[in-house]
Formats: sequence, C-alpha cells, structure tokens
Amino acid sequence: MFQPKIHVYFVPGLAAGKEIFKNIILPEDSYEVHVLEWLIPYKKETLQSYAERFAKLVIHDDAVLIGVSFGGVVVQEMSLFLTLKKLIIISSIKTKFETPKRLQYAKKTKAYKLVPTKLVLSAGDLTKFSIGPKSKKRLALYQEYLSVRDKDYLDWAIEQMVCWNREVEVPNVNHIHGIDDAVFPIKNIKDCVLIEKGTHVMIMYKAKAVSSEIVKLIEK
Repeated sequence: MFQPKIHVYFVPGLAAGKEIFKNIILPEDSYEVHVLEWLIPYKKETLQSYAERFAKLVIHDDAVLIGVSFGGVVVQEMSLFLTLKKLIIISSIKTKFETPKRLQYAKKTKAYKLVPTKLVLSAGDLTKFSIGPKSKKRLALYQEYLSVRDKDYLDWAIEQMVCWNREVEVPNVNHIHGIDDAVFPIKNIKDCVLIEKGTHVMIMYKAKAVSSEIVKLIEK
C-alpha cells in the first residue's frame, strides 16, 4: 500500500545554513527533507513574532520539525503555531533552566551586546591570527558553518538565545544531545537521547548516529 512521505523540516543553528545538514541521511522512500533558511528579523522583533512568521514556511500538515542549537529554541516557539507530527531539538535547551552559567551571566550583565559581530562576519580576516594548522582548520569550519552574513540578524539572534526566558517546556518536545557538548553541558540537560562523544557540532561529525536517533523518534 502506498504511504505518503513524511515531510521533515530542519532549522539550522545560529547564523548557520543548510550545509550543516549535508551528512544527515534519512530514508528517501519514507521522508522528504526541507531546510528552512533564516529570515532577517524586523527591527526589535520579538522571538515569538519571528517564530510565528517563520512557521508559515512549514507548508505541510503533520510535518516533523527539527532545530539545532538556537534553531532548537526557535522551533519550540514555532511549534506553538503549528500542528506537528513530531518536534525534535538537537544540541539545544528546553527551558532557561538548562542554560549554562556563563550565558546566565551574559544575560544579567548584558555582556552579549559586546560580541564583535563585525569581526565574526569578516571571518576571513581571522587568518592573520591563526597559529598552526589546527587554527586554520577551525577557521575553515567557522566559515562553512556561519553562512548567514547579516549583522542585524546575528545581533538579534545572539540576544534572543541568551535572553530566552521560557520556564515551562513546550508540549511533546524530543531532545537529542551530545555527552561532550561544551556549549550546553550535559550536566544541565534532562530528559534527552544521548549521543556518545557527541559535541555541539555533532550534527556534522556524528551524523550517522544523529540520523538514526531522528528516525527512531519519528517512528516511535
């Protein structure tokens, strides 16, 4: 009997593009993958307003919505405007209580406003500060990962991530998290599927394991 494909929508991490999902493989006979590209926020737009606007890009009913890192925060807010088959976050947090202390400090002191986004956006200039092949390799990764080169978006997204104030989990959120995630340490995370040796960028480097867990959660 013919079974329609399940539509899976991915939202990348902060300032990242579709490239981060290049190693994620879902069975083509069962799933159709869509990667949403970041919209540029309106001036002083709230996260909730942005999420409502972004949610309109999900054009299939009963879809699966998956977000990575800051994208995980955004898809949770998007889910409030959608009827989904499954909501999954990867390398992210479910409430402000899972935020690490350094981000809590950045929120309290507004230190996030001091982030030199212009320098990040001109990442090519960082080669002059590179020391050895490891630094250059890491720089190349940043240049691939950070594909959204809009300062207004980046400033807005950093503030929304640091200042996210959700206290109660959105309903039916499924969480995949790496044991070695240094951005959102596992000690702060509860109720998740663990990926052994998974780092914050495991979507790229532990893609086989992540892909397997995604399918398990969808078909659960």
